Amino acid sequence: MKKIVIAIVALVSFKGLAAQNMDAIITASEVERIEKILSADDMEGRRTFTRGIDKAAAFIAGEFKKSNLQPLNKDGNFLQSFKMIKAKFISASATLDGIPADTKSIVAITCKPDLVINEADGYEVIRIAKGANFFGEARKYSNLSRNAIVLVDTSFAANFGRLVQMKSQMFQSDKSVVFILTTQDPKVYAIQARHDIQEQPLANVVGILPGKSLPNEYVIFSGHYDHLGVNSKKAVNNDSIYNGANDDAAGTTAMMLLAKYYSTLNNNERTLVFAAFTAEEIGGFGASYFSRQFNPAEVKAMFNIEMIGTESKWGTNSAYITGYEKTDMGQILQKNLSGTGFNFYPDPYPDQQLFYRSDNATLARLGVPAHTISTSKMDSEANYHQLSDEIGTLNIPNMTQIIKSVALSARGIVSGKETPSRVDVSALR
Repeated sequence: MKKIVIAIVALVSFKGLAAQNMDAIITASEVERIEKILSADDMEGRRTFTRGIDKAAAFIAGEFKKSNLQPLNKDGNFLQSFKMIKAKFISASATLDGIPADTKSIVAITCKPDLVINEADGYEVIRIAKGANFFGEARKYSNLSRNAIVLVDTSFAANFGRLVQMKSQMFQSDKSVVFILTTQDPKVYAIQARHDIQEQPLANVVGILPGKSLPNEYVIFSGHYDHLGVNSKKAVNNDSIYNGANDDAAGTTAMMLLAKYYSTLNNNERTLVFAAFTAEEIGGFGASYFSRQFNPAEVKAMFNIEMIGTESKWGTNSAYITGYEKTDMGQILQKNLSGTGFNFYPDPYPDQQLFYRSDNATLARLGVPAHTISTSKMDSEANYHQLSDEIGTLNIPNMTQIIKSVALSARGIVSGKETPSRVDVSALR
């Protein structure tokens, strides 16, 4: 009996200490401090490939260091650096069974300045037949994981040219994919394509807290720190900076304060990963690169946080979870908030396909219970992608409460006592 009493006292003391730590760390003043820095004019809108986003990355890395996180990389750097490749078209030609193909019917997705191939090079030949989901099928080969010749039925001629968008930003790869609009099934072919290849450096900012007993089970907290930059042609009252206070300095701020909180608590059984993603606004490339570094089976949950600075459609003390119905993660989180007065709701904007539009999507498509938490009223958010998205439009006290609620709701997952169900990959569109 004495041992039981001691255990109960210890548990109550622990919960009290955790609450005190939370109230001392996740404060409105800290939320405002970080928000002000990330959305300040001198960050120049944090546009990808600019000095503004580099400055933001340095700030986030500095905060991670202060929070005693460990770098994900062994080099001791919080920057997860990688390169995107942009291929500017110069020329292309092909013959199929000796018959020349129209240049406009060839789209080569490659990181090679001079691509010269024929049937002896062993490229896999694939056909996208009439009636198929054209872009869905084409997307399967856009990651350049294998060499392929993709023969596209001429019924897709009207949309074929849109495939060139795939080579505006690519990850470095020694593989190439060539799409050819044709009704032929050639036995012999010769293809040439020339591009001006440009390398563009990018960096996520990533820190970790190693798990105590489950170090190879990962829980991810994330937000994207890039935004739209500066548009001098669209100044309003001499303001041309897209500050992105809500989109997504708000989510990045939340992730940074959760990192500080969990580091102080120092009792996470699973390894916690804190990531500020780059290049969300131009295609989600930061999250895509990040996701490739993990075995998806080892990622037990992902809390992606985006645009929590304004009240949800239900008012304060509430937020919604995209893809709520795809796993039981939302139910787990809400159960842990019992008695707090805070509520997580299913995404009220299913027609906007938000589950697939944010940085959770890459891992979710691999089965990870990866969801985005948001409050943004996507049918009426007046400052979304506008110059007016500034810190003065945010509800800082409510935002602070949301961050605390995420921390409380995640405690079972962080401790390893609760594990959300996986996304049914076969049911994804």
